[in-house]
Amino acid sequence: MDQMIKLAILAVYIILNIVAFLMYVWDKHKAKNDKWRTPEATLIAIAFFGPFGATAGMQLVRHKTRKPKFKLVYLFLVLHIIAIAYLAYAGYIF
Repeated sequence: MDQMIKLAILAVYIILNIVAFLMYVWDKHKAKNDKWRTPEATLIAIAFFGPFGATAGMQLVRHKTRKPKFKLVYLFLVLHIIAIAYLAYAGYIF
């Protein structure tokens, strides 16, 4: 795969994880200040695409860590780690 395409995919992946992190932190901020909240389905969806950021946000501000459906975030994280390991092993990345 062309190096520029790999860098573009990596950049998008990093941005998705940053967005996920910010969404979880911002939702916690809104919860503390009794403001309009981000729907749980939206938080789960962004966690599917950016589980590293979502997990970091959840842990940093202790947000949604007790809700059973948010255990999916950890599953998404494990699946992403497996996928990244496979892609590295197969020579598609790095």
